[in-house]
Amino acid sequence: MNFQKTIRKAISFKGIGLHSGAAVEIVLKPAPADHGIIFVRIDASQKVLIPALNRYVVETTLSTTLGKKGVTIQTIEHLMAALWGLDIDNVEVEVCGPEIPILDGSSEPFVEKIKKAGIQELDQLKKVFVITKPVAIVEGDRYCYLLSSRTPKVTCSIEFAHPYIQKQKFEMKLDPKNFTQEIARARTFGFVKDLELLKQKGLIRGGSLDCAIVLDEKNILNKEGLRFKDEFVRHKILDSIGDMALFGMKILGHFVTHKAGHELHTKLVRKVLRGDYGYMIGEKAFEKTQQDRMSLQTSLFQPASV
Repeated sequence: MNFQKTIRKAISFKGIGLHSGAAVEIVLKPAPADHGIIFVRIDASQKVLIPALNRYVVETTLSTTLGKKGVTIQTIEHLMAALWGLDIDNVEVEVCGPEIPILDGSSEPFVEKIKKAGIQELDQLKKVFVITKPVAIVEGDRYCYLLSSRTPKVTCSIEFAHPYIQKQKFEMKLDPKNFTQEIARARTFGFVKDLELLKQKGLIRGGSLDCAIVLDEKNILNKEGLRFKDEFVRHKILDSIGDMALFGMKILGHFVTHKAGHELHTKLVRKVLRGDYGYMIGEKAFEKTQQDRMSLQTSLFQPASV
């Protein structure tokens, strides 16, 4: 049996928001079973609780933003990837600022502190959605889909016309050990040629060589180089895990993505939630029941009022 988990004690992080450039601080707090991951924007004029669920996604341009009642929290994907990658189901995240701090551009700082604080098993079974039918989102030469699989897996491929990237592909079984060793350290990346336009659009105001891999036309500008030869595709997997975490429970299936991003990931999760592509296990001795399906449809998956 696989039981739900939370963290053993509160953990805090301070840093700069990648897109806002603002100084931000967050505190992760233990939460009881069936609480889920919930963000609380404590610097807003009113206390608004925003569940980490797909239906609260309000923006997917270069990051994933959650919102409710006019209050938003940007760039949640690296933290969500760390929590999902470490198999943590229940945490309250207090946020003072407009987004989650970018730290070093990866999930590793979150992973290190969470593991140091400790992970606690709770007394309720973990909820898992089992994929039984293929489901896909395809837009031109970009796509992502979910397939039935006996173990959680992810396969990602990317293509960039840059000598340090070109075509890259990575596949792995998704579990805490593999996530920590193979994915968590992979940093976000960007291109010098895009910086000015993005800043004009109010994005990457907090971007620097300390929190991203930066590339000019031929080279990497970071003096320390890459953490992995294929760090770029590994970071794309990290992003996809963060977006898939907004499913609200673990997924038993094989996630495949090619040249995709936050928008396609979000559309895929939404399509699965609104369709008949699998069933939930967890609360009733892992039995597939009509009651499970009705519970899913009437609680987690109804459209949010933002």
